[in-house]
Parts: sequence; structure tokens; C-alpha cells
Amino acid sequence: MTQQSYTEIWADGLWNNNVVLGQMLALCPLMAVTTTASNGLGMGVATLAVMLASNMLVSMIRGIITPQVRIPVFILLIAAMVTLVDMFLNAWMHELYQVLGLFIPLIVTNCAILGRVESFASKNNVGPSMIDGLAMGIGFTWVLVLLGGMRELFGSGTLFADASLLLGESFSFIELTIFPDYGGTLLLILPPGGFICLGLILAGKRVTDRKLEARRNTMTTTLQEGSV
Repeated sequence: MTQQSYTEIWADGLWNNNVVLGQMLALCPLMAVTTTASNGLGMGVATLAVMLASNMLVSMIRGIITPQVRIPVFILLIAAMVTLVDMFLNAWMHELYQVLGLFIPLIVTNCAILGRVESFASKNNVGPSMIDGLAMGIGFTWVLVLLGGMRELFGSGTLFADASLLLGESFSFIELTIFPDYGGTLLLILPPGGFICLGLILAGKRVTDRKLEARRNTMTTTLQEGSV
């Protein structure tokens, strides 16, 4: 893999082929846990860990897995990684574990993880596969945090509320009250608010992509005219 190839992997995971914004996958946990930015961060990091470990393991054993049994093997590996993450959260981050609840075991059914394992890790070496898992996981996490932050900010006027309880005392510095004495907007905390905020994020990505494409076209035209 060349350096440019690694750059493309990062670009796809973080933006171009983002799990949510590009592939429209993992919408169930996205809507369910993003009532606050803290919950989104916790779910994102848990999913990132599973995606990274699953990509690495599948890439390591891809040569000995026959095509006929690859999907069951992939699911078993993902389930094993989810079980380890679930046990870790229950032991060391019990408050976050209680908030995320059933959605931690349901990471097994996250189409984004199985999709990356099948389409990328099973066809590439360990290094690129780990980078792909890391990039896709970070891309998923920042969307979770952004969506949770939007809903929390305009729904209750805070950001990363109770982060110290969920993620540990070391995260207390990120707890912010943006709008003191804010009455809150219940709609944004409820599921319809999640769809509204996600729609705004998707619209923002489309507008940004169009502006970037127009800028690239302008630069290409200028270079072509200059070379004539």
C-alpha cells in the first residue's frame, strides 16, 4: 500500500464513505443513544474498538477461512470482540454500561462492522485493515458525538453532561453548561429530534461536498488553461 492509499482509507472512513453519512448504516444505535454527547462518545468508542479488533483478526486469518464459512466465522469473531467490550464496560465503566444497555450486545448486528470485515479486511493485509477499522470507527464516533451534542445543546442547553459519571472523573473538564436556566426543547431529546438533526448533518455534508467539488473543478480548469 502506498502513502496515497492510506490517505484514501482515512478520507473514506472519516468523510467520503462515512458509516453514517456515506453508507447510511448503524442508524438504530445512532438514534437510540445520542441523547447526549457523552453517550454518543461512549457508544462510538465501543464500536471503534470492536471494528478495529475485528478487522485485524479477520485480516490475520483470511488465508485459512474458506469462502463457504466466512460469514459465520466473521460473525463469531465480531461477537467475541463485542463480548469482551461488554465485559470491560460492565467492569470499569458501569454507569456508561447501564446507559448504553442493550445496544452494546447489539453491536454484533451492526452492518457497518460486518460490511468492513467482508469488503476490506478479508481482502487486505493487517496494516491497511487496521487503518480502515480505525478510520471507519473514528468516522462513526464523530458523527455520534456531533449528533448527540446537537440534541443535547438545543434540547437541554448542556454539552457532555454527566461525562464524569459515565466516562470517569478525568472527563469532568468537558462538562459544559452553554445556556444557563434553559428550559429545554423536549422534541430534540425525543427520537424525532434525532432525525431532524441527522437530516441537517446530511444536508451539511452534501453542501460541503458540492463546494469542494466546485473548487476542485475550478483548480483543474485553471491548471489546464495555464499549461496551454
